[in-house]
Amino acid sequence: MQTELSRTLGIEHALFGFTPFPAVAAAITRAGGLGVLGAVRYTAPDDLARDLDWMQAHTDGLPYGLDVVMPAKKVDGVTEADVEAMIPEGHRAFVRDTLAQHDVPGLPEGEASGWRITGWMEQVARGQLDVAFDYPIKLLANALGSPPPDVVARAHEHGVLVAALAGSARHARHHAAAGIDIVVAQGYEAGGHTGEIATMVLTPEVVDAVAPLPVLAAGGIGSGAQIAAGLALGAQGVWLGSIWLTTTEAELHSRALTAKLLAAGSGDTVRSRALTGKPARQLRTAWTDAWDDPAGPGPLPMPLQGLLVAEAVSRIQKYEVAPLLGTPVGQIVGRMTSERSVQQVVDDLTRGFEQAVDRIDRIAGRSAR
Repeated sequence: MQTELSRTLGIEHALFGFTPFPAVAAAITRAGGLGVLGAVRYTAPDDLARDLDWMQAHTDGLPYGLDVVMPAKKVDGVTEADVEAMIPEGHRAFVRDTLAQHDVPGLPEGEASGWRITGWMEQVARGQLDVAFDYPIKLLANALGSPPPDVVARAHEHGVLVAALAGSARHARHHAAAGIDIVVAQGYEAGGHTGEIATMVLTPEVVDAVAPLPVLAAGGIGSGAQIAAGLALGAQGVWLGSIWLTTTEAELHSRALTAKLLAAGSGDTVRSRALTGKPARQLRTAWTDAWDDPAGPGPLPMPLQGLLVAEAVSRIQKYEVAPLLGTPVGQIVGRMTSERSVQQVVDDLTRGFEQAVDRIDRIAGRSAR
């Protein structure tokens, strides 16, 4: 699974693994891929520094990367309090009523809600980068497309390649014009924020649109055969996210959520704005159904929706309220039927890749290895 891009980065397999969990990212790197740590949940720079210190100590000197969420255009002078003030009271009431219908307890007195999606705000992401560039990261990825031009320039000054996710060839051409080094063609099947074009269609369109820039195929990929297909479509590697959620190193802290993921089929996800305000594929739950119901107020735009539901999501997760409990995940969830270590997942992927290549060799009349 070697390509020009994997050789440039010094990794054994052209396999890029996005995850919010440092232990998973480090394990992906040690297994021969490139682990990419999601930074959006780090609102305090010291917390990110702590986990990057841990990554440094557990990646054996091998390369890893960081994923941030930054809009391309800067809005000056907007604070979190300013954004909070924009949330209508009717939406707050809808959250309270939905939680009450499912008897979701409140948080204990003095306990703050957990993850607040302030990482979507540019000033937070810039603070994350101030920390990250003190470490030998090899890749900076941005989930919202091209980061601001000064961020691209700063990454290049540090010798860091910049990747941006794209859901269409038009987006990909914009990234190329912005000086991005790698385009991640993320198809409709992917977990989290995603567009409306399927991976099989999107990947070759993006490859043609930005050639000779390297492209990573993403969305619905969770087997070696699918990796082989992505490379056959012209990609120089694959970007995997959902498949790591049920690994033994993942820190979901919820057996109920892990059980829901293991039991889910590929048709049990939905593209909903319920979590962040942008369409994001996630497990379908009573929570997503409530927000997608035309009788309700409908989700707010990003970042209002994320701030609105932050405490509710913390309560749902803390008390493991099964009907409402969900997470961003792609359609590949139907293949996630058992807990495995990251190394076992990578072994299965590389073995399946070899088998797929051997099948094609036989079809083409060449001798299998």
